[in-house]
Amino acid sequence: MVPRSRHRVRRGCSSGAVPALPRLAAEGRPGPADAIRRRRGVARPRLGGAGPSSSSAPAARRGLRAAPSAGSRRLREPPPEGAGPARPCPMASPAAAGPGAALPPAAARRDFYWLRSFIAGGVAGCCAKTTTAPLDRVKILLQAHNHHYKHLGVFSTLCAVPKKEGYLGLYKGNGAMMIRIFPYGAIQFMAFDQYKKVIKKQLGISGHVHRLMAGSMAGITAVICTYPLDMVRVRLAFQVKGEHKYMGIIHAFKMIYTKEGGLSGFYRGLMPTVVGMAPYAGFSFFTFGTLKSIGLAQAPQLLGRPSLDNPEVLVLRTHVNLLCGGIAGAIAQTVSYPLDVTRRRMQLGAVLPDSDKCLTMVQTLRYVYQQHGVRRGLYRGLSLNYIRCIPSQAVAFTTYELMKQFLHLN
Repeated sequence: MVPRSRHRVRRGCSSGAVPALPRLAAEGRPGPADAIRRRRGVARPRLGGAGPSSSSAPAARRGLRAAPSAGSRRLREPPPEGAGPARPCPMASPAAAGPGAALPPAAARRDFYWLRSFIAGGVAGCCAKTTTAPLDRVKILLQAHNHHYKHLGVFSTLCAVPKKEGYLGLYKGNGAMMIRIFPYGAIQFMAFDQYKKVIKKQLGISGHVHRLMAGSMAGITAVICTYPLDMVRVRLAFQVKGEHKYMGIIHAFKMIYTKEGGLSGFYRGLMPTVVGMAPYAGFSFFTFGTLKSIGLAQAPQLLGRPSLDNPEVLVLRTHVNLLCGGIAGAIAQTVSYPLDVTRRRMQLGAVLPDSDKCLTMVQTLRYVYQQHGVRRGLYRGLSLNYIRCIPSQAVAFTTYELMKQFLHLN
């Protein structure tokens, strides 16, 4: 008769591991492991062919570890003889995994969401404006009827500026524009996402209308926050080589503050800007969002692809993004361009000889219409604005969609 060996309870790291003797298990006799299992509420595993089978424990019939009950410590069968000491079992709790453990995806996406959205919008705005900075300079010169270029057209002015001021003359005022456009684009895109959520959840307005409302509100918010920088940028861009009134960004701030009424001088022309930005930003976001949703709904395989940061989300392909952004920019500019002309003339203020006739928005609109008409006044430079705005909006929306994927915003 084989003497019965002494049973020992072996404990590893954080969970108790009870060795079960193969001979006792084969004979079906209870041992110390069974007593511990009964106290902890863990079912005894049935090894291959021993005892009656149970349909509720398929893992036990295959000789595997029984599933632990809630709050119980997992039990582990001993290694076969000659296999060496038992290895410690892995930690099951997330707290034991240490500070380097990965956060759940939802929590990781919430971390610094506003900051990542701010950066994405700022980068998108800077890329868009840098692409079209020369065209923006020519547009300002034509809108305000600069006496050096007022007799020229769009493409003639593009050729005349480098001859008179050098190629860097096409980028005059671009430094101030970058300082302005990063917070402008960041605030606009970030505010659009937030306003869209508020309008949909709090007001119960959904469909395509909430994009129009959220886009208008986001554009107004961005304009109010960054208007003084836009004022300085326009003043620098209007200057011609040899006739400099402002020596740089800081000098322009000082001159406007001291000679044009303090802080109110920085907000000259704000009302037509706000009135013009509401339809521009609203129709821009509305058109792009509508085209995007229709494209992904009607032809997801042709126009869409899985997002880089979330394969469950479909996004437009890059060339489709560019096309939708360009169409959105063209429609938005057509609607709001007369108000943009009014805003530029009011911003230039004392720089223009007829500034006393452009003190209010209505007065400026009437004066421009009476002096220059619709085509050569209210819509002067629109052809250039299409050339400037279509690629600008295309690059802005495409860059923002890519930055959302890189910064895990989908």
